[in-house]
Parts: sequence; structure tokens; C-alpha cells
Amino acid sequence: MAGSTERARHWQYPELPGVDLLRASYVHKTFVRHTHENFVIAAIADGAEVFHHGGDDVYAGAGSLALVNPDTPHTGRAGVPEGWRYGAVYPSPDLVAEIAAETTSIRGTPGFVAPVLADPYAVALVHQVLRAADEGNALAADTLLRVAVTRLLRLNGGPLPQRAVRTAGAGVAARARAVLEEHMAEPPTLQRLATDLGSSPFALLRAFRDTYGMPPHTWLTDARVRRARRLLDAGIAPADAAVTVGFTDQPHLNRHFTRIVGVPPGAYQRERKNVQDPPAGRPLPSQAWQNGQHSQTQGTRTVENPTPPSYETHSVSGSPSACPVSPSV
Repeated sequence: MAGSTERARHWQYPELPGVDLLRASYVHKTFVRHTHENFVIAAIADGAEVFHHGGDDVYAGAGSLALVNPDTPHTGRAGVPEGWRYGAVYPSPDLVAEIAAETTSIRGTPGFVAPVLADPYAVALVHQVLRAADEGNALAADTLLRVAVTRLLRLNGGPLPQRAVRTAGAGVAARARAVLEEHMAEPPTLQRLATDLGSSPFALLRAFRDTYGMPPHTWLTDARVRRARRLLDAGIAPADAAVTVGFTDQPHLNRHFTRIVGVPPGAYQRERKNVQDPPAGRPLPSQAWQNGQHSQTQGTRTVENPTPPSYETHSVSGSPSACPVSPSV
């Protein structure tokens, strides 16, 4: 992988409402355990990522995708010394459900079965979505996103497991979560929280981890970052957002925000502001990023450049249909 500079751009494209976009290259970056409200579809273009998911470390190399369902705890780090370069889209559960209902036979709430899928064709599709968004090609961006999600659901999709019948421990965990949400800026101690809920500290700790995949203090940090993102999206200054959600100051927010989202809150907010600016004011992608995007489809060490995808989404073989529509993206 050329170079070792860490860089990332986390943005939205107005014509793909509610879908976060990310293009990043990391070497030493480590994502702490966290969750996303949306699906994660991360297309590895070069290098490799290792992330903890479902109790195990899983490996996603070039030409494969890391696929994480909403509210699923996971981590992330480089799987090789040179790090990893990838592009990601984060579609909402509602959008994925809409696509699944129209193009698949999945019954129930759709999701991904396995956390890693080796499919260079789908990897190329994801990077074409990002390029289309960069170029302001709304038709191509929306179409390619739907084609990519359809393909992934058909190759690696299924109904998400139904929630188990709530146990007493899960009920206590849910009540604890509600208290932490309500008192996010000034949360109680574990002892106080357990006492107020008629439990003991370690019983509550076990119940919370079993229910949400992480201990209460880790969940709280993740929830604070989520709420900070919403405040930043609304135009609140990072320093004010930090105090509002319970961080001591902006550097405290910066540290946790970057470890979970992948970019500092200031850079995150600037990209969000660009979304709301008139189109003429939207900055063009840097030459470095354009070169990086070009190498994704042309470089010999990254994903091979496939035949432009067909919009006939009934095929998931990776072979284009007889009459492909080839957008210039």
C-alpha cells in the first residue's frame, strides 16, 4: 500500500439522505468497542483490517467487505503492518429493509449473516458509490448503493434473530440503560445504579454486558459520542457538545470521538456543514483523494477493476448481464 499517512473523510451526500460515507486509510488507528445505529458496509481496497465481532477476531483483506449490523458491538485495527485502506457506506435500517422487501425474499428484519464477505465486485460497487457522491452524480450514487445492498443481501443476507424473551437480568439492564440515557451528563456510580435498581454491582455488570455486549461505562461513552454527533449535525460547537453529553471538555470529546467515528469532531462537523451549503459551494475532492480513488480501480495491488455493474439486480454472480448500464462514475 503506497504511503503510510493516516487520513479519513467522513461525510454525507444530500442526495443519499441518512447515509454516512467514509473514505479512510489507517495504519496505527485502533477503533475501540462501539456500535452504529446504521449498517456498516466497509469495502477493503488495500491491506487488511481485523475487528472483534461476536466473540471472535475476524479478518477482512483486500477485495472483501466488513459487514456489521446495527447496534452490534465491534472494534477495528490494522491486520497487517502497512494498515488498511477502505471506503464505507452506512445505510439506515429503514433503507436496507426497503431494498430487501423489493429485491429479496428475506422475511423479517434483514441483516448480514457473516461479518466478512470476500467479493471484489461488491467492493468495487461501494467505491463507485463514493466516487459518484464526490462527483455529484445523484442517479448513479443512489442506483449503485441499491445494487450493492441488494447483492450483499442476496449473497450474505438473512433475517436477524428475533429478540429473546426478556429475562430478569435483561430487564434490569434495560432499566439501567434508560437511567444512563436520562442522566448522560451526570451518571450515577455503578454501586448507586445497582442499588436504585434493586441489584448488586456485579450482577448488574453481568446483565448489562450480556444484554448489550459491553459494560455500562463503555456503552455510556458510545452513547455520548452518538449524541454528540447529533448535536454537531445540528450546528452545536464541539466544545458545547462535549459538555452537554458529559465529557469534561473538548479534548475529552476529541479523544473518544476519534476512536469511535474515525475523524475528529471538528472535521466531522465541517463535512456536515458542507452538505447544507449550496452545491456551488461544495468543495471538490482533493487531488490526493482523486488519485487514491483512481488507484482503487486501476492499481494492480488493490481491487481489480470489474466490468461496470449492471442495474439488473437479479444477478449476484459478479458477471454483468447481457445489457449492462454503465454509468460514468
